[in-house]
Order: sequence, then C-alpha cells, then structure tokens
Amino acid sequence: YPTWKRTLTRRAREAQMKRFCKAQAIQRRLEEIEVTFRELEQQGIKLEKLLRDEDGTAADQKTQWMNQLLYLVQKKNSLMSEESDLMIAVQELKLEEQQWQLDQKLRCYMNREESLKTPEDRTAEQEILVQLLEVVNKRNVLIHIQEEKRLSEL
Repeated sequence: YPTWKRTLTRRAREAQMKRFCKAQAIQRRLEEIEVTFRELEQQGIKLEKLLRDEDGTAADQKTQWMNQLLYLVQKKNSLMSEESDLMIAVQELKLEEQQWQLDQKLRCYMNREESLKTPEDRTAEQEILVQLLEVVNKRNVLIHIQEEKRLSEL
C-alpha cells in the first residue's frame, strides 16, 4: 500500500472530521439561536403588554419601553440573518460531503485500466462526473447567494 495512498486516506479522514466538527458547531449555534428567539419573544410580549395596558404611565417610561421593543426587534433580525447564514453553511457542508463521496467513486473508476473497463463502468463514470458537476454548480449557487447577501447588507 503506497505511502501516497495512506496520506490521501488520512487527509480525507481529517477533512471529514473537520466537516463533522463544523456541522456540530453549527447545530449548537442554531439551538442557541432558537433559545434566544424564545427569550426575545417573551420579552417582546411583556413589553407590548406594558405599552398597551399602562395608560397613566409617563411618556418617558413609554419611550423607554418602545426603545427596548425596537432593540428586541433589531436583535431578532440579526439572529435571523445569522440563522440564514448558518443554514447556507449546512447546505454547503452537505454538498461538500457529497462532492467528496462522488470524487472517491470517480477516482475508483479512473484508476482502472482503460482496457479493463466495461461499458457499464464507462457509463457509471460518466454519470458520476455529471453528478459531480451538478454538486459543484449547486455549491457555486450557494456562494453567489452568500455574496449577494453580503453585498446587500453593506
């Protein structure tokens, strides 16, 4: 078993572990965002009740509550934006994993002697290549979406 094959296998495992760790971190952050959403929702409900129920309250107090409510809305919008970015990252990780798997299959076919390949092997190789191109195009679309989002936020 040549050294370069062991090195490739080790690097592939390392890349796969890196994707797995990144996916776990994203999942944890999404759960944190969900909890924060609920907390913000509860705070918003309390502030709305205070604003609606307290007719005899001083104008300064109402202004303070209104500012707090606007801050909550702003915070919720920023969390929604972050959640959207994380969902795109999840899709990108899935596509990256899919690309890696297709690449491995394609390498198996390409490492075979051309004279030993059956017509089915050639067809399967072409199908894998088409699937690989589709995955690359999907990743490209995600990159464009991220870039458009970044530019619109500026």
